[in-house]
Amino acid sequence: METVTGTVTHDPPPGAGGRQGGPLIVTEDTELLDDLLRLCAAAGATPEVHHGVPERRGSWEAAPLVLVGDDAARRVRGAVRRRGVVLVGRDQDDSGVWRRAVEIGAEHVLMLPDGEQWLVDRIADVAEGVGRPALTVGVIGGRGGAGASTLACALAVTSAREGLRTFLVDADPLGGGLDVLLGGETAEGLRWPAFASSRGRVGGGALEESLPELHALRVLSWDRGDRIAVPPQAVRAVLAAARRRGGTVVVDLPRRIDDGVAEVLTQLDVGVLVVPAELRAVAAAGRVASAVGMVLRDLRVAVRGPYPPGLDDREVARLLGLPLVGEVPAEPGLSRPDDAPAPPGAAPRGPLARFCKKFWERALVEAGAA
Repeated sequence: METVTGTVTHDPPPGAGGRQGGPLIVTEDTELLDDLLRLCAAAGATPEVHHGVPERRGSWEAAPLVLVGDDAARRVRGAVRRRGVVLVGRDQDDSGVWRRAVEIGAEHVLMLPDGEQWLVDRIADVAEGVGRPALTVGVIGGRGGAGASTLACALAVTSAREGLRTFLVDADPLGGGLDVLLGGETAEGLRWPAFASSRGRVGGGALEESLPELHALRVLSWDRGDRIAVPPQAVRAVLAAARRRGGTVVVDLPRRIDDGVAEVLTQLDVGVLVVPAELRAVAAAGRVASAVGMVLRDLRVAVRGPYPPGLDDREVARLLGLPLVGEVPAEPGLSRPDDAPAPPGAAPRGPLARFCKKFWERALVEAGAA
């Protein structure tokens, strides 16, 4: 779908990161205004409407997004230059629109109706206060029983304990459910099957509020029903919504790569391949790494002991040709009675929590989010 006819830059407006409110609309074209009001309503935003540059001091500069009708371009020509200005029109054949866009410092030129979905998404972004997207980490086992789900949970629990907004996403429908591992299988909230019909954009705030909250983080897991897959477009929409909320997103990945998992891989910043220190496990992990590496650029290995003679974490990383995250320590307290559940990484001074804290410290610095 052709949504934007031209782009000057695509930076977020200043101040993004907290809830920003609706855009500023500048137009006297009643038909265009009706369209823009309809699109704002679809995005869940309430705009401020003016015929020219607002007289109220600071209103033009403070708006998170400014939508200037092509009819109003001359009236805003002298306004202070700022980010987040979109010139909106309808005439696809009007070559003069580019000159007018440059005159008002517009970042985008958008034509309706072709650009409606793009504009709804952009309005919703500023209404949600979208800033830096979440640092998104996928964890996958090099073979069955490698401990990927345990590490994924521990990473999420540690992230939440450090005060970051955290989503834990269970992308393995055959894994038994991460909510079970966290002791929250009966917690109220939606599971994956509820999002199977999702298309287009999913609101980040609505997603967060709809999911079970366990150990200060939000969990998207599977229920105990028969559905074992959701369409790739639903996976794309839901994960994108989680990432727009900022903080961190941790995804527990299956070893089989289907269309839905491929959608997840395209949105990951870092992948962690968990590999037991066994030659057969290393051989199996090599095949997994080959498949994952076709989509994900940054794949690293975390090794679990104990080690046989002649094999250690560095040697496993060398054999796989992947950067080494480190050795995943055993967590003695994970074996406990069912009536006293505690998630992996729950003990702040435990070896697994310390490993995860160091991982996040490095990853956040590398991502420039620290």
